[in-house]
Amino acid sequence: MAYNEFLADRVRIILHEKNQSFIEKKMMGGLVFMVDDKMCVGIVKEDLMARIDPDIHSKAITKKGCRTMDFTQRPMKGYVFVNPEGVDMDEDLEYWINLALKYNPRAKSSKK
Repeated sequence: MAYNEFLADRVRIILHEKNQSFIEKKMMGGLVFMVDDKMCVGIVKEDLMARIDPDIHSKAITKKGCRTMDFTQRPMKGYVFVNPEGVDMDEDLEYWINLALKYNPRAKSSKK
Protein backbone atom coordinates (compact mmCIF):
# COMPACT_ATOMS: atom_id res chain seq x y z
CA MET A 1 0.00 0.00 0.00
CA ALA A 2 1.62 3.23 -1.20
CA TYR A 3 -0.94 5.43 0.53
CA ASN A 4 -3.64 5.08 3.18
CA GLU A 5 -6.68 3.92 1.22
CA PHE A 6 -9.03 4.43 4.17
CA LEU A 7 -7.99 8.09 4.34
CA ALA A 8 -8.54 8.36 0.57
CA ASP A 9 -12.09 7.04 1.03
CA ARG A 10 -12.72 9.59 3.78
CA VAL A 11 -11.50 12.42 1.51
CA ARG A 12 -13.75 11.19 -1.32
CA ILE A 13 -16.77 11.16 0.98
CA ILE A 14 -16.16 14.72 2.15
CA LEU A 15 -15.62 16.01 -1.39
CA HIS A 16 -18.81 14.25 -2.57
CA GLU A 17 -20.77 15.66 0.39
CA LYS A 18 -19.62 19.14 -0.67
CA ASN A 19 -20.73 18.40 -4.26
CA GLN A 20 -17.16 19.15 -5.31
CA SER A 21 -15.98 17.87 -8.69
CA PHE A 22 -12.51 16.35 -8.61
CA ILE A 23 -10.18 14.03 -10.47
CA GLU A 24 -7.88 11.56 -8.77
CA LYS A 25 -4.30 11.14 -9.97
CA LYS A 26 -1.62 8.85 -8.67
CA MET A 27 1.58 10.84 -8.20
CA MET A 28 4.38 11.37 -5.69
CA GLY A 29 3.95 7.74 -4.64
CA GLY A 30 0.49 8.63 -3.40
CA LEU A 31 -2.87 9.92 -4.53
CA VAL A 32 -3.78 13.52 -5.37
CA PHE A 33 -7.26 15.00 -5.66
CA MET A 34 -7.31 17.64 -8.39
CA VAL A 35 -9.98 20.36 -8.24
CA ASP A 36 -10.30 22.60 -11.31
CA ASP A 37 -7.13 21.00 -12.73
CA LYS A 38 -5.13 22.07 -9.66
CA MET A 39 -3.60 19.97 -6.91
CA CYS A 40 -5.86 20.46 -3.88
CA VAL A 41 -5.41 17.63 -1.36
CA GLY A 42 -3.71 14.28 -1.45
CA ILE A 43 -2.38 11.37 0.50
CA VAL A 44 1.27 10.40 0.79
CA LYS A 45 1.71 7.21 2.80
CA GLU A 46 -0.26 7.91 6.00
CA ASP A 47 -0.32 11.72 5.74
CA LEU A 48 -2.82 14.11 4.25
CA MET A 49 -1.28 16.71 1.96
CA ALA A 50 -3.16 20.00 1.65
CA ARG A 51 -2.47 22.99 -0.58
CA ILE A 52 -3.42 26.00 1.48
CA ASP A 53 -3.08 29.77 1.31
CA PRO A 54 0.61 30.59 1.83
CA ASP A 55 -0.48 33.58 3.95
CA ILE A 56 -1.87 31.25 6.64
CA HIS A 57 0.93 28.68 6.41
CA SER A 58 2.70 29.80 9.60
CA LYS A 59 -0.51 29.55 11.61
CA ALA A 60 -1.49 26.22 10.06
CA ILE A 61 1.70 24.44 11.05
CA THR A 62 0.93 25.14 14.70
CA LYS A 63 -2.11 22.83 14.48
CA LYS A 64 -1.99 19.28 15.81
CA GLY A 65 -0.17 16.91 13.45
CA CYS A 66 0.66 19.55 10.83
CA ARG A 67 4.07 20.30 9.35
CA THR A 68 5.41 22.01 6.26
CA MET A 69 5.49 19.74 3.25
CA ASP A 70 9.07 18.77 2.56
CA PHE A 71 8.56 16.04 -0.01
CA THR A 72 11.56 17.15 -2.08
CA GLN A 73 13.70 17.78 1.02
CA ARG A 74 12.98 21.49 0.80
CA PRO A 75 10.11 23.23 2.58
CA MET A 76 7.19 24.26 0.37
CA LYS A 77 5.20 27.18 1.76
CA GLY A 78 1.50 26.74 1.12
CA TYR A 79 1.72 22.96 1.21
CA VAL A 80 1.36 21.01 4.43
CA PHE A 81 1.40 17.42 5.58
CA VAL A 82 -0.99 16.44 8.36
CA ASN A 83 -0.22 13.16 10.12
CA PRO A 84 -2.91 10.64 11.12
CA GLU A 85 -3.31 12.19 14.57
CA GLY A 86 -4.23 15.51 12.94
CA VAL A 87 -6.98 14.01 10.75
CA ASP A 88 -8.23 11.26 13.04
CA MET A 89 -11.58 12.96 13.63
CA ASP A 90 -13.81 13.70 10.63
CA GLU A 91 -14.10 17.34 11.74
CA ASP A 92 -10.30 17.68 11.63
CA LEU A 93 -10.07 16.15 8.16
CA GLU A 94 -12.87 18.40 6.94
CA TYR A 95 -11.06 21.44 8.38
CA TRP A 96 -8.00 20.76 6.19
CA ILE A 97 -10.07 19.98 3.11
CA ASN A 98 -12.02 23.22 3.61
CA LEU A 99 -8.77 25.22 3.79
CA ALA A 100 -7.56 23.63 0.57
CA LEU A 101 -10.87 24.18 -1.22
CA LYS A 102 -11.00 27.79 -0.05
CA TYR A 103 -7.56 28.47 -1.53
CA ASN A 104 -8.09 26.46 -4.71
CA PRO A 105 -9.73 29.22 -6.80
CA ARG A 106 -6.67 31.43 -6.23
CA ALA A 107 -4.07 28.69 -6.65
CA LYS A 108 -2.06 28.69 -9.83
CA SER A 109 -2.41 25.73 -12.13
CA SER A 110 0.76 23.92 -13.11
CA LYS A 111 -0.92 22.84 -16.33
CA LYS A 112 1.05 23.75 -19.44
